[in-house]
Amino acid sequence: MEYKEIISSPASLSSSTRWWGGDTVAVVTGANKGIGFAVVKRFAELGLTAVLTARDVERGKKAAEKLRDQGLQSVRFFPLDVTEADSIKTFVSWLQTTFGGLDILVNNAGVSFNEIHENSVEFADTVIQTNFQGPKQLTESLLPLFRLSPSSSRILNISSRLGSINKVRNLEIKAILQNERLSEEEIQGVVNTFVQDVKEGRWRSQGWPEIWTDYSVSKLALNAYSRVLAKRFRGRRLSVNCFCPGFTRTSLTRGQGTHTPDAAAEFAVSLALLPPHQLPTGRFFLGFGTYNKSRL
Repeated sequence: MEYKEIISSPASLSSSTRWWGGDTVAVVTGANKGIGFAVVKRFAELGLTAVLTARDVERGKKAAEKLRDQGLQSVRFFPLDVTEADSIKTFVSWLQTTFGGLDILVNNAGVSFNEIHENSVEFADTVIQTNFQGPKQLTESLLPLFRLSPSSSRILNISSRLGSINKVRNLEIKAILQNERLSEEEIQGVVNTFVQDVKEGRWRSQGWPEIWTDYSVSKLALNAYSRVLAKRFRGRRLSVNCFCPGFTRTSLTRGQGTHTPDAAAEFAVSLALLPPHQLPTGRFFLGFGTYNKSRL
């Protein structure tokens, strides 16, 4: 997967290339606040049916009610904890019964327990489960429900440039992930190796990313899975891309950052709603900063 600069501006969403309507269903995880909330809001403003999910039921309900109070009646809420198999199963069943399927999935749910200038792997299991295993399990469970319409279904994984391959110093791990025939089993093997290195206290010496290590590995795995999934569905009306929103002012960054969640959401939604003839797959997009044209 390569880095690529944004190829469509938010302004293009109001043009004649609009392909979606009120029956277009977009699911956003971890959406009771921050970027996820802003993405749901933007989808609803543009006339899609936006499904806001959150693991905290009360916070999720309040977030959806807040948007509906602003006149965005197409927002729906359903609880979803991507780390719990039963929660995923219940959500998938509800989505199928309620809408019959979906068109867009934005995997936004994520956690980090590090302060901006700190690096700890104390909660590595939770970070890996929330940022990689959960989104992967949810995606696999939802794949049969994508409509695969002529306009193409879309998966957009909110990721990070911290998960780029050049952050990995372990040459063996790097070689595995750069293999054009990379498999999901190999990705899982890399993740298992990292978790084992953490448990045995040798993660510092094994060439893993040095900044926000557990978070970076979780996004590294998510990026790799996205590339494999894009290849699996190439030519089958399902696009899979990743997007790094940059240093955004959210709870994850303790309110620090260079731009707002709304600004990040504009870019994310512009990617998720690209016209079919402009829609790529297997790409990693950077929305802000000086890294827009870098390669993974």
